[in-house]
Parts: sequence; structure tokens; C-alpha cells
Amino acid sequence: MTESAQVAVDERIKKEPFLTKLMKRPELGAIAGAILVFIFFAITADESMFTLAGIMNFMTPAAQLGILAIGAALLMIGGEFDLSIGSMVAFAGLFFGVCVVTWQLPLVAAIPMTFVFAAFVGAINGTIVIRSGLPSFIVTLAFLFILRGLSLVGLKAATGGSTQLRGVRDQVENDWLAPFFSGEAFGSLFTWLAEKGFIDTFKSGAPKVPGVPVEILWFVAFAIAATYVLLRTPAGNWIFASGGDRVAASNSGVPVNRVKISLFMLTACCAALVAIITVIDAGSTDARRGFQKEFEAIIAAVIGGCLLTGGYGSAIGAFFGAIIFGMVVIGLTYTDFDQDWFQVFLGAMLLIAVLFNNAIRKRVTGER
Repeated sequence: MTESAQVAVDERIKKEPFLTKLMKRPELGAIAGAILVFIFFAITADESMFTLAGIMNFMTPAAQLGILAIGAALLMIGGEFDLSIGSMVAFAGLFFGVCVVTWQLPLVAAIPMTFVFAAFVGAINGTIVIRSGLPSFIVTLAFLFILRGLSLVGLKAATGGSTQLRGVRDQVENDWLAPFFSGEAFGSLFTWLAEKGFIDTFKSGAPKVPGVPVEILWFVAFAIAATYVLLRTPAGNWIFASGGDRVAASNSGVPVNRVKISLFMLTACCAALVAIITVIDAGSTDARRGFQKEFEAIIAAVIGGCLLTGGYGSAIGAFFGAIIFGMVVIGLTYTDFDQDWFQVFLGAMLLIAVLFNNAIRKRVTGER
């Protein structure tokens, strides 16, 4: 064997140092950011923020945003954007509310119909992007306004002039499927923990935290499922390939168009899931539901390591990005800081995340 061949073999079998592998992980910035935010509030916030009740308090909005953020992250890894996801929450909420209140359908019918409806709208979004060749940023920006406007018009038509549809709770309170999308899970476990003195209770003996909000369970389950798909299945490879180099992926047999349209459908279904959860919890739906969530979801995905150019990112990163949002937006209420600082935080975290992700991309690709 020649010396040059020996060097080539050595390069192929050479193991990367653990620190190098760690630096290449897209979720590194989000995990580090979550730790820093935790330390900040541990120092500045009231100690009740990190009691069990306080943790549930900030994890609930984090979970709702996180479901959207993970869907947005998968789409961004696939090389596309969806700026209509917030408006889709309102539009899917309208459809779900009409199914339950106006048509008086049971949840076993209303929920699948809502998901099918959302997937259909997502497919329209994706098909227009693929067929027209227009940037998804432009197409979904148009749908942001279209869906928000249709939500307003549809609610007024369904209610006789109001922009809010009420009566959902009355229709679903005895439905066997409602506990899977509303309220708290593991209530008996938390009651037992309270009786044993493991968690805080009220004077009556009832636990201060009656259970785990179901949206947190959906959030965790979705993050696990998305991570498994990305890292352990051919579909995950297709998503990365479609976002990394569309032409090369297509030449390699990857069904790029089908993958991208499927991701638009998945993102819309994520919005529908959040709509169903929030509508049942609130007992009503309105036209402003999901307002500006598209931007927060994309920011959480970027904080989580997704590149704006596609082909790189992590569902776990989006998971921690959403938790950072939850900690900050709720954590500020436990401090003496003006809550309007949240807007400053959003901009600063986005800028820092983009700079960090760009530096990591150059390190991975060897660019200068």
C-alpha cells in the first residue's frame, strides 16, 4: 500500500474528538441558552418560579409554542418556511369550533376532520410553492393574511357578526375524548403525592398542581417522535437531503416535492393540534388566536439550531428553544423587570442564534 493510500485510509477511520462532535450538534446553542436563562431567573426571580407549580406555569405556553416550533423546524430543515402557521391556528380553530358547536359533532369526528382540513390547506400551500417556484416565504406570507381574513369572515358568518364562537366547553364536557386534549393528566398520581407530602398542597389538602397539562405531554411526545424520524428513519434523511441540496437529492432518488408538500401538511396539522387544545381549554375560539405565533415558532426553531438555508437543524433544539420562550415570557412576571423587555429578548436571541448557527455552519462545511 502506498503512503498516500495509507493516509487516505487513516483519514477515513480517524475518530473525531468528542468536543468537535458536540460543537456540530445543532441543538447545542438552545441547550446552552436554556441553561443561561435558567441561571438568570434563578438569581433574579422569585423562588416560587421553580416550584412545581411555577414550572408547570411556564411549561404550558412553552408546550403550545413548541408544537408549532417543532413543525416549523422540520419544514426549515427541509428548506422551506411557513409564515401562515399562526393564522392557521385561528382558521383551524374556526373549523373545529363550527364542527363542535354549529354541527354538534362529537370529538371523535370533529378532531380528525380538523386535521384533514388543516392538511388540505397545508397541501395547497406546498403545491403552490412547488408548482410556481416562488419562495415559500412569499407564498405563506400571502396565506398569513388570507387565513386570518377568512377566520374573521367565517366567524362573523357562523355567529351572526361576532368574532368569537362560544359554547365549545358545553358541547365537549362529557365527551370521552376531551381529557386527551384538555385539562391535566395523572391527577390520581398527584393526589397521592400530595397525601404523602411529596408536593405542596392547599390547606384543604388538595395538591396545588392537580396534574400535568396535556399539552406538555403532546409537546414531549411530538419532540421524541420528530427526533426519531429525523435521526433513525429514511424519511429523516430525505428531509435533510431536500433542504441541503434539492438537485442532488432529486438525482439520488429522493421524492423532494412529495417531502416538501408533506412537511407543509405536517406544519398545518401542528397548528390544528394547538387550535384544538386551546379551543377546548378556553371553551371558545376567536379570530386573533395564534396571532404572531408564526414568528415566535420560527425564532424558536432558529434558536434551536435550524439554518435559514435549510438542511440543518434539530427537533430537540426547537424543543429547548420553546422552553426558553416559556421561561422568559412567564419568568418576567416573577421579577421586577418590565415585561416589555420580552420583545428586546426576542430580537436579541434571534440575532445571537443566527450568528452562532452561521459560525457552526462554517465550521462544519469548512467555509471561511
